[in-house]
Amino acid sequence: MSSLTIWLVFLAPLTSFVIISLIVRPFFSKHQWISPYLLIAGLSVSLVVSVMLFLDTLYTGGPGYNSAYQWIKINDAAIIDLGTYIDPVSSTILLVVVVVSLLVQIYSMGYMHGDIGYSRYFATMALFTSSMIGLVISSNIVQLYAFWELVGLSSYLLIGFWTERPAAAAAAKKAFIITRIGDVGFLIGILFLINHSFALPLSANVNVLHIPDICSLAGTMSAMIVTIITLGILSGAMGKSAQFPFHTWLPDAMEGPTPVSALVHSATMVAAGVFLLVRLFPFISASDTTMLIIAGVGAFTAVFAATMGLVVNDIKRVLAYSSISQLAYMFAAIGLGAFGPAIFHLITHAFFKALLFLCSGSVNHATHTFDMREMGGLRKYMPWTYGLMLVSSLSLIGLPPLSGFWSKDEIMLSAWEKMLHGSVFEITIFALLAIGVVLTAFYTWRMISLTFHGEYRGNDVGDGHGDHSIHESPRVMIAPMALLGVATVLAGFLTNPPVNVGPIHKHWLNDFISSSIVFHHGHHAAEFSVLVAILSTVLGLIGLGIAVYYYKLSQNGKKEPLESMKGFYGLIYNKYYLDDLYENIIVRNILQKRIVNIIAFVDKYVVDGLGLFLGFAVKNVGHVLGLFQNGNVQFYTFVISLGGVIGLIILLMYTPGLGG
Repeated sequence: MSSLTIWLVFLAPLTSFVIISLIVRPFFSKHQWISPYLLIAGLSVSLVVSVMLFLDTLYTGGPGYNSAYQWIKINDAAIIDLGTYIDPVSSTILLVVVVVSLLVQIYSMGYMHGDIGYSRYFATMALFTSSMIGLVISSNIVQLYAFWELVGLSSYLLIGFWTERPAAAAAAKKAFIITRIGDVGFLIGILFLINHSFALPLSANVNVLHIPDICSLAGTMSAMIVTIITLGILSGAMGKSAQFPFHTWLPDAMEGPTPVSALVHSATMVAAGVFLLVRLFPFISASDTTMLIIAGVGAFTAVFAATMGLVVNDIKRVLAYSSISQLAYMFAAIGLGAFGPAIFHLITHAFFKALLFLCSGSVNHATHTFDMREMGGLRKYMPWTYGLMLVSSLSLIGLPPLSGFWSKDEIMLSAWEKMLHGSVFEITIFALLAIGVVLTAFYTWRMISLTFHGEYRGNDVGDGHGDHSIHESPRVMIAPMALLGVATVLAGFLTNPPVNVGPIHKHWLNDFISSSIVFHHGHHAAEFSVLVAILSTVLGLIGLGIAVYYYKLSQNGKKEPLESMKGFYGLIYNKYYLDDLYENIIVRNILQKRIVNIIAFVDKYVVDGLGLFLGFAVKNVGHVLGLFQNGNVQFYTFVISLGGVIGLIILLMYTPGLGG
């Protein structure tokens, strides 16, 4: 396959962005309806190419296409090139990104219908998707970083899409700033790589910025430098994937349109962090320190985020905390060396989390609220949405035979095997992941109960005979939800088939993902364990049973069962006061009142004062010197004579023998 064909997967949606933003919006404002069709057409082209790339890489095995065009040459070992690198990891993630994005755009046609920013929405979504595609196929880490920042820019524009809402503008700014803080570390890591290039011999024949070459660099640098670089890369990944302590932006990002949330949480922005760690896994795994931090942060965040999901009343924010927690499972798996299960869970999570968000959008489309306290009893009015959300919720909990069970089980199995042969650290990791399973089941069923069960608690009283105006969403929204539902059910079977078909065999996905990484770092997929599968399922059922019991006591959602635990409830309800720490103490008290005041003082009295002094001096010196330029010849003669006399006196005073 030619490099031009590979670039087509990126250029097709980018062309849609150019046409919508530069032609449709300014010149055909009355025909905004064409915008989604242009984007869907572009993504359809991308889908065809991505399927071809995936199948070709699957059947040929090993690294796929690698092409690069030199752009900037820093030295012989550090070259910024523009190119593509298609291997099992990138071809798999590329297919997921395109499929989920295409379904979300179809759904958006119904959800965003009638919005005044219809064309602007689809133009920005086109930029968002093409940026993520560019990130996935990049062959150079600087090129990847450029698309990394474009993904951040696109998310900023989409989170703050409804610019008239102050909360949306604040959420967009918060997401942009926090992720940029993480990206500073990523940039430092890249700069360290460039600095290392100057220490390499001319015969090294390596480009420290080329992603395949980066994976083999660990042996050429000290352990400390490897750790510094990998921690920088981890910083960027934690920011994008909203891991503690960078997690606070993601729940607020729910201020954007729901289809944006679905795409951000499933296949684009937050998935980028996990993708980056797996993409550079051979290099990252060379630092034991970084691997321990990845596993520790992941296990801690899995429980930390899940606890906040227990008490949130906004249905999208429940799903936001769920995303943080599930991404943390992927981080923990990577830290334990199980990069295959991490990618597997990323894929299944993309399907069932996209479906969960689209179902929440369907509920909002009917009730005009995201507050679960104003819902209830919706299963009678929205049977399709209820059924699909139930399937995706059970997959999130990890119950068999749904896809979430298979991928979560592989992560739990990897942690189990590490625990059996590890230290207290590995035991703690498994324990935290196990607790996360129970909490996930609890908050997921709480969400289902408050939204669909019991009696309707909203303000829509209908016609007085129990007939509410709430109704099922249109088919243009239900159809992509149904396709995601099919994927949620079948993805586990497709990756763990009962019979072998060509290259498709048991654990084929893990072997396929590992084929481009095992060359540098050996990896063996753990076999299926009935014991661990039963254990993780029982944990999910325990959380489910507790949720069912407690919410039967909740008087139809009017009373929060966890409120009886006042201290703990207040702590998690206020999100452990981290937003207060960041916004009130660090930003307002430390940065604004102290650091900013000091900077303002220096700017006003030192910088501005110096400028004013120089201006005053030049102006007045010029005025004084101007007095001597009066055009009077006699004055000039007097000054010359006076100067001569003064010069003669000085000569007589300081020249030996002349002064007597």
